[in-house]
Amino acid sequence: MIIGVAREIKPREYRVGLTPRGVKELVRDGHRVLVENEAGVGSGYSDEQYIKAGGEMADRETLFGEAELLIKIKEPLPAEFALLRSGQILFTYLHLAPNRQLTELLLQRGVTAFAYETLEKDGEYPLLTPMSEIAGRMAPLIGSYYLQHFLGGNGILPSGIAGVRPARALIIGAGTVGRNAVCTSVGLGMETIVLNRGTERLRLLEREFHSGIRSGILSDELLLEELSRADMVVGGLYARGGRTPVIIERKHLAVMQQGAVLVDVAIDQGGIAATSRPTTHDDPVFTIDGIIHYCVANMPGAYPRTSTLTLTDATLPYIRLLARLGADEAVRQSPELGSALNIVRGEIIHPALAETMAN
Repeated sequence: MIIGVAREIKPREYRVGLTPRGVKELVRDGHRVLVENEAGVGSGYSDEQYIKAGGEMADRETLFGEAELLIKIKEPLPAEFALLRSGQILFTYLHLAPNRQLTELLLQRGVTAFAYETLEKDGEYPLLTPMSEIAGRMAPLIGSYYLQHFLGGNGILPSGIAGVRPARALIIGAGTVGRNAVCTSVGLGMETIVLNRGTERLRLLEREFHSGIRSGILSDELLLEELSRADMVVGGLYARGGRTPVIIERKHLAVMQQGAVLVDVAIDQGGIAATSRPTTHDDPVFTIDGIIHYCVANMPGAYPRTSTLTLTDATLPYIRLLARLGADEAVRQSPELGSALNIVRGEIIHPALAETMAN
């Protein structure tokens, strides 16, 4: 199969879909691998390294035009729409639920679209987890930065100091993002509160961090109470294949402290706040009703070397399977790849996406 590794064009997105080591393994399997010129530079990989691994460097039009299996990091942007073609297999983070334009384009173009974020194995999401870990650990660091008064924050030092309380971090969701946000928040010395709809993950966090956190069951009443006390809020909920539930309405901002920071990690799936909208690393924040919103949709792109290495380790077995068997047979043999299939032959396959698009 001809495999294409595209260079990302999203602002400040420096990750790449495969390392040279990953390319080498695919070439060893007998595949032809095209790598777009300078695709890996942002992650520290030169064109020469890809060539040495057996890859072929190509311009954008050649790569999109010849690749049967297209590997990316982020969803195709409008500038790439015309390059996609019928029968092409796309394997990347798609996050289609809040993106009707891209969903309709993929349907019209007849692209077979697999989404990293919906691939499920034994109740876990092995291709989403590495980036969720990074984004979760980043979130309190980002929030701490924007708490600085000259950036509009409320001026609370995250760690506190003798005689003065630390900042309060409210983490909504106790999954991968939430747990990793807790790691950083506790490490910074912040007062850390975690809200989640179920108790099982909260118990795991309580056992891991002991008295370092407080936890509670997510409810409207408790949410309002904790929002009023929080200096920082981290949105870490995830809805597989569908839109993240909105739990912070515009009216809720009125109970929050002026200069509090909302880091909406869930923005890829629409975000947890009604006031959230995707931002970029070039222009990461905006303020509504005195609340700073950080809603960058590709947070791990800020640490591309770490992100690319861990993501290639996770995706490569599935890429090899797709390349060896083709989409239809790979889905028949691998339930995990079946769970990643969102669109095929002009039809939405993933039930949560279909439900979202119908509404």
